[in-house]
Amino acid sequence: MSIKKIVIAPDSFKESLTAKEAAEAMRDGLSKAISNCYFEVIPMADGGEGTSEVISYANNGEMNEVDVTGPLGNKVKGKYGYIEKNNLAVIEVAEACGLHLVSREERNPEITTTYGVGELIKAALDKGAKNFIIGLGGSATNDGGFGMLQALGVSGKDINNNEIKFGGAELIKLKYINFENLDERIKKCNIMVACDVENPLVGEFGATKIFGAQKGASKEQLENLEKALTYYGNVLKNHIGLDVNNTNKAGAAGGLGAAFMVLNAKLRRGIDIVLEWTDFEERVKDADYIFTGEGSIDSQTKFGKTISGIAKIAKRNNIKLIALGGRVTDDSRELYDIGVTSLFSIIDSVKTLDEAIEDGYKSISKVAENIGRILK
Repeated sequence: MSIKKIVIAPDSFKESLTAKEAAEAMRDGLSKAISNCYFEVIPMADGGEGTSEVISYANNGEMNEVDVTGPLGNKVKGKYGYIEKNNLAVIEVAEACGLHLVSREERNPEITTTYGVGELIKAALDKGAKNFIIGLGGSATNDGGFGMLQALGVSGKDINNNEIKFGGAELIKLKYINFENLDERIKKCNIMVACDVENPLVGEFGATKIFGAQKGASKEQLENLEKALTYYGNVLKNHIGLDVNNTNKAGAAGGLGAAFMVLNAKLRRGIDIVLEWTDFEERVKDADYIFTGEGSIDSQTKFGKTISGIAKIAKRNNIKLIALGGRVTDDSRELYDIGVTSLFSIIDSVKTLDEAIEDGYKSISKVAENIGRILK
């Protein structure tokens, strides 16, 4: 059987290659082995890193860069995607409040803020955005998204009528919330949030207790942040009648999920949003094979990750799906049941992690070529 079309749709290989670069490496290798074949490249993401570029690329959008407030209050460069034909902005919150923007020594969710996320949204509103896709994940914050709301015009006052400062610890001082100056434009927007966690705002499975430590919080800080976030949720309930403390997904990204609920956003699985906006299923229906991949393929991959979303479409359309990973664990065999045909590690020799990251493109291309030689 001659191979007429292969769809190439990897996620990023974190710290090594973007999704687009990984796709180019796969095409490079496959084209050396298979001739007279159309390779359709669809870089992918699951709502986290790379989502804005992936959706913008698929819809002939553009990337914009603006100065925003970073998690520690300093200025950082934040990017967002904009698709003019849809008046659609695609924003990753990590661009403004990401953990990667804070050194390990400086990580402290008592003081980190989401204010810059609000500034990114305002920049997109100024651009003409009426629709938003927001990718949660990778935040260094635990402020319930209140910093973002402040940037959009919401005011939060303490008992002395002073505006509360940045950070999760400040929420315990919050007495009054005023939405009177909330940017009128955001009230008229459709906001879709890519969210793959089910954590409520507080409690044993809440934002603080599950994610606070990895953001740099000590045991004592975790206790303080949990009290502050619980109090914040109660204040929101008293002011607008919205109970976020026990609502699933409200705890995403240190409580940003709750703040987007305040803005009447809809929260959905990230990979489903990306598959929809790349028109993925329609584009793969006539494919002979789909190639995908990401940095680590393991037992968690089936829970809302890129490969799992693609696998369901591949299975539904009876298309063979081949996945490449920098790390492929034994328990990833479970992916065969949901539509993955075969799994390959790109590591071809004993090497350090730094060497593996450096060799990413070459390794993917080499494995793709060898698979192609079997398929042709």
